[in-house]
Amino acid sequence: MLIFDIVIIMKRVTICGRHLILGFLVLVSSALIQQHAGASPFGKGVFGADVPFGSQTSISIALGGNVNINMTPSGANFSGTGSHTLTVTSNDVDGYKLYASAPSGTDMMNGSDTISTSANSSPGALATNSWGYNTSGSTVNFVGMLTTPTQIKDAAGPYTSGDDTTVTYGVIADITKGAGYYTVHVAYTAVPD
Repeated sequence: MLIFDIVIIMKRVTICGRHLILGFLVLVSSALIQQHAGASPFGKGVFGADVPFGSQTSISIALGGNVNINMTPSGANFSGTGSHTLTVTSNDVDGYKLYASAPSGTDMMNGSDTISTSANSSPGALATNSWGYNTSGSTVNFVGMLTTPTQIKDAAGPYTSGDDTTVTYGVIADITKGAGYYTVHVAYTAVPD
């Protein structure tokens, strides 16, 4: 399981008595965690695959760095997107499943101010003061993060050189949101098939 924080930094300046949000910055920190699993059962897997026979298989996740979101003003709202890449490396011949969740809560918090996760259960436009994610690369359609693990990828076959998944985040906030750091904990889990 890979756990990281998304941090949104909101800065505010005053222009003619009105507040203007200058931008968001999403910071993602990660740790590499490796999980070992038993060998695949006899008769399963891919013939000729470059994996060890009869030994434990391994799986690990690496995160491709921080996510920067530049917010663009549009009327009374600001919106932006940013993405990062997760790389799963596994010699499991059946592949892996990748899950995402926000186990500590889905709202981005800044003291008493919050930006809620999207209510979208299928990809769609974000409502004001919400955030979401997708793996399609879309900059307009997102789903909300859940506290329970949700499968975001099912990959077949061994990936001894790594398999990439790009996760894109989107945020829409109005100008009444307080300045500061908005954070949420997100966990990614990869399990062998």
